[in-house]
Amino acid sequence: MPAARRPELADRLTVELLTALRGARRRALRDGDRQIDTAHLLHSLIEADPEAAAALGDGERLARVLGYLVQRSIGYGLRWQRSVEDTGAALPVLRGADPGASGWSPAAAVALAGAFERAAHRGDRCGGDRVRGLDLLAALAADPAGRAAEVLRRAGVDPYALTARIEEASQQV
Repeated sequence: MPAARRPELADRLTVELLTALRGARRRALRDGDRQIDTAHLLHSLIEADPEAAAALGDGERLARVLGYLVQRSIGYGLRWQRSVEDTGAALPVLRGADPGASGWSPAAAVALAGAFERAAHRGDRCGGDRVRGLDLLAALAADPAGRAAEVLRRAGVDPYALTARIEEASQQV
């Protein structure tokens, strides 16, 4: 499901989200990880998408999230290196999810599929189904066992409250 490599999917992404997906791939390669995981996605997403970064709250909270993510390769998160993030099985199966997608952890693939589902649902209400960074952020936060949700919790961001805020904002669109 690597949307950044599939033109038919990439056309459905905002520029910010496409940039974030490409950044997550580079980050995973640089970290020596076999797969893009949800923490890679979170890190690249909040760097590439101002709307997603703003959803995390004030600057102090955003700085704490980024602090945990930056420390990933120098201490915090070392236990994640060279391991597969496989929490996605705990989430509902989503149409289009390919947990075996090359280069993606199962949880990251399910989160991306969840972002597409959210966009399709939102598009039904407001006439546009382009996948936004907020769609992915909500999907990342929705997996309580995912690495992204762990980072959010450690930084003082309640993943459930974040998902609810994003959902409430999308209802008003």
